[in-house]
Amino acid sequence: MAEKHIYKIVFMNQGQIYEMYAKSVFQGDLYGFIVIEDFVFGEKSAIVVDPTEEKLRQEFEYVSRSFIPMHEVIRIDQVKRKGTAKIVSAQTGDANKANVTPLYGPKKD
Repeated sequence: MAEKHIYKIVFMNQGQIYEMYAKSVFQGDLYGFIVIEDFVFGEKSAIVVDPTEEKLRQEFEYVSRSFIPMHEVIRIDQVKRKGTAKIVSAQTGDANKANVTPLYGPKKD
């Protein structure tokens, strides 16, 4: 039986760090883009609902394939099991994570 892989993708999006899980990640036909397909979220029937994961679920509810610019990808890991999808502010970071400085982006006034 073939082993099913799950990938943890960490990338920047509009000043925030997205950490998501998917079953398929590959280099797209559009030069400079990584393609993410088959997003994996926690069970909807769970009694305790994480508001961050629920926000991501709603944002990507009707997305079948997402094209992420290569320069926005921080890390891609192949993992044995799914964790919790989350969004972290890149400016303040998290107590357990280092701050991330984007390479470049649009100037903010």
